[in-house]
Amino acid sequence: MSGEGSAVQATGVTAETMRNLDAPGNAGDWMSYGRGWAEQRFSPLVQIDESNVARLGLAWYDDLDTLRGVQATPLVVDGVLYNASVFNVVTAYDAATGEKLWTYDPEVDPQWARLACCGPSTRGISAWEGKIFIGALDGRLIAIDAKTGEEIWTTKTFENTEPYSITGPTRVFDGKVVIGQGGADYGVRGFVSAYDADTGEQLWKFYIVPGNPADGPDGEASDEAMEIALPTWNGEWWKYGGGGTAWDSIVYDPELNLVYIGTGNGSPHVDTIRSPGGGDNLFLCSIVAVDADSGEYRWHYQMVPAESWDFTCTQPMMLADLEIEGRERQVIMQAPKNGFFYVLDRRTGEFISAESYVPNTWASHIDPETGRPVETDRARLTYEPQLMNPNALGSHSWHPMAYNPNTGLVYFPAHEHWMVMAKIQEEDFEYVNWRNNSGFDYVSNPERRRELQAIADTREAGFLLAWDPVRQQEAWRVEHIAPGSGGVLATAGNLLFQGTPEKEFAAYRATDGAKLWSMATQNVPIAGPVTYMVDGVQYVAVNVGWGGQPSSTLASIPGWSSNMATARLMVFRLDGQAELPPMPPPSDLPRPPRLTAGEDVVRQGAQLFADTCSSCHGDDARGGLKDLRWMTSDTHDAFFDIVLRGTRTDKGMASFADILTQQEAEAIHQYLIARANEDWADMAAQSGSEN
Repeated sequence: MSGEGSAVQATGVTAETMRNLDAPGNAGDWMSYGRGWAEQRFSPLVQIDESNVARLGLAWYDDLDTLRGVQATPLVVDGVLYNASVFNVVTAYDAATGEKLWTYDPEVDPQWARLACCGPSTRGISAWEGKIFIGALDGRLIAIDAKTGEEIWTTKTFENTEPYSITGPTRVFDGKVVIGQGGADYGVRGFVSAYDADTGEQLWKFYIVPGNPADGPDGEASDEAMEIALPTWNGEWWKYGGGGTAWDSIVYDPELNLVYIGTGNGSPHVDTIRSPGGGDNLFLCSIVAVDADSGEYRWHYQMVPAESWDFTCTQPMMLADLEIEGRERQVIMQAPKNGFFYVLDRRTGEFISAESYVPNTWASHIDPETGRPVETDRARLTYEPQLMNPNALGSHSWHPMAYNPNTGLVYFPAHEHWMVMAKIQEEDFEYVNWRNNSGFDYVSNPERRRELQAIADTREAGFLLAWDPVRQQEAWRVEHIAPGSGGVLATAGNLLFQGTPEKEFAAYRATDGAKLWSMATQNVPIAGPVTYMVDGVQYVAVNVGWGGQPSSTLASIPGWSSNMATARLMVFRLDGQAELPPMPPPSDLPRPPRLTAGEDVVRQGAQLFADTCSSCHGDDARGGLKDLRWMTSDTHDAFFDIVLRGTRTDKGMASFADILTQQEAEAIHQYLIARANEDWADMAAQSGSEN
């Protein structure tokens, strides 16, 4: 921790302020991840509105010294902005001037950059009665003093002997810090736990899927729920963890005293490997409601029985009161990866409605009587490649959505990302701890894959979607050049703010989607924006830093992924006059080495890359955090030092020597060389660098 600047007043986040968000003394703050416990991400501030937003300019910014994705939603309390960058480094700023007040670094081992599914980012921090809470990537829950940045207490939420990680935001519900974790892709048993905000003492723990039945009850809050879940599983799933990790969305209703948990995918993904005798596999891909004080089960609703596609249902959830068929309903809403927008009764879990918001190949509709999806005849994965949408990347991921009670619309980034999917032969599955154990096949029938991928590339689309949750229909959309747009903020000024894959931050009219303002940001703002007021001036803030959403469209634009500025926190106000430094011109694409390996080696490398590297470096080695098709000759020469010896650990690229042999690393290298040779001529011609 280092201190800079003036002293900070203690944060004013309490049970009273959280229950009175729009009171005059609170409306200018952003006190929790979704602003309030309902996570509607709607601000009543109106100084910036549709009539003057064109005057918006940069007030101040801070370089975050990383080229990795920055996903965090800042907090703003009593004139102080608290922000989290990669590896959970938290900085406090004067929210009006950008002056740094203090920085706290939990010193997460850079190795965790590759042990977490999607890199070392965090989606947010939380505040309560003078403390800031960090869910560190390595599993520590840390409380620091909001005034000084000094550590108050720390506790371990899991042991580092299993591939758990934390990337989701911490949340505080009436003095209880609640956190889930990731790791289902690598083989863990998901759970959510709650801790006393004053002491760090664990209050309750709720497992999401059953463990080994031979071990008996866990002695945790979830024991009753596991009696419901256990009959829906078969085989020896516990050897692979089972999955279900709640890696992002958790919300709270203080009136009902319920905590709602969005749960994740299975481990392994493919259900016939995980649970060969069938079964719904509760509580995968569900919303589970538990008592906030005890953690005990109250109800559940499963979106995807026998989840097999890495859909997950951990995407943002929000609470609202809606008039539906002449009756006011207390609802919880979610648009998970599976392509359906759901409205449920949040008291009981009763299904109210769901409609697909994208073309959907896995389910034709949701049965209104049972609430279960009606699967198509092409839903379940086979050994033959088939084209699917949604897929493992989903139609809406963690990127925050917003609800405007004045328009009655929910706004969120959505996309069509068609994918060629198949499963491996069950007998060929080999579980490797700390590696993505999907059970997906990435290499069979290559000619058919190429044909289908060509079709998939033409169908890729990304857009900002305005959705009417009562009528369950689209109100309007704004098309982007590709998937990859950021989280959404709604304000009473009839505005929406969102970062776009066009590398800009934009404002739209909430009623019809008309674009009213934008500014080039030199990188993609994927995080959730916030707005706040200090000394009578309204500001809008967003973290700008591309997180590597794979996209064939973006990967085909020469220089798109390589010509990025460092990640930044950017803050705007009316008539702001600050300017970003100019960008250097993009460099030419390096010519790849000659391919020397045979087809078998390249095919092995393709499967290993998909299981080990694609979450950061893109599906089919296109795009991602770093497009490895375009490695320089120096990087090719140093490939084994980087991958096996960790020579770039300081940049977040840790050693994979514990799960890759020299021969396997060579197979991956040859696959990347093959991919580069396939694409280099076309890309170089587009960029004008071929010679």
